[in-house]
Amino acid sequence: MKNKTLYSILTAVLLIGSLVFAACKKDNQDAGGTTKVEIRMTDAPGDFDEINLNVKSVVLLSGGKPYTFTVDHGIFDILDFRIGTSNPDILVASGDMPSGEITEIRLILHDSGNSIVVDGQEQELKTPSAQSSGWKIKLKENPELVPGITYSLLLDFDAAKSIVATGNGKYMLKPVVRGITAATSGLISGTVLPIAAHPEVLVISGTDTVGTMTDLITGRFTVGGLASGSYKVEIVPVEGFIPAIIDNILVTAGQNTSIGVVTLQ
Repeated sequence: MKNKTLYSILTAVLLIGSLVFAACKKDNQDAGGTTKVEIRMTDAPGDFDEINLNVKSVVLLSGGKPYTFTVDHGIFDILDFRIGTSNPDILVASGDMPSGEITEIRLILHDSGNSIVVDGQEQELKTPSAQSSGWKIKLKENPELVPGITYSLLLDFDAAKSIVATGNGKYMLKPVVRGITAATSGLISGTVLPIAAHPEVLVISGTDTVGTMTDLITGRFTVGGLASGSYKVEIVPVEGFIPAIIDNILVTAGQNTSIGVVTLQ
């Protein structure tokens, strides 16, 4: 009887252990990291006084799932923002989303507040279907968002092609917008050994410092969201180990600069 009870306990322990392992494995598989995205709008000139847009949200599709970036900027005249001027673009939304490939972008407007001014006269700008499914924005290629790197998604609005005269003195908006994605930051990564040193890693540029801790199991670290430029890395371990400093680490937007393995004494 005792042996049977012991066998049952061991079986239960093994079952629980396998379930925990499976859950941990799934978590690791699902943990793809996140990416910060800044969504901006700019305009190609059109022969109008104003084009006032009331943007509700921008929806990015990745991995078959929609991620909505709510726009709280209010109504703005897109003609005020042109590449090559003092106001080249306007930041309409920003936030984090799971890293991966963006397969679709949709621009969604509020059902009111959109207008056009022609020869000094303002009138409502009709926006059919803009409040429900929104407008799909053309991409030259699907961008792949890398964890830890910040991307700027520029929505280039073509005013001349987007405004359609309906023939009765009214105007309709059928946006012609192309999406341009560019990485605006880079990464510094590496490994610090021995694991027991468990240091804080400080990435420094001038008076700006970004810090992180090494992983307790692997000794690895990654610091993202870094603008292109030269950085100093200070490795500050626990008591008993000697700190280390690495100078002149060059960071390029969209790239991961690895410092390799640093072994502390």
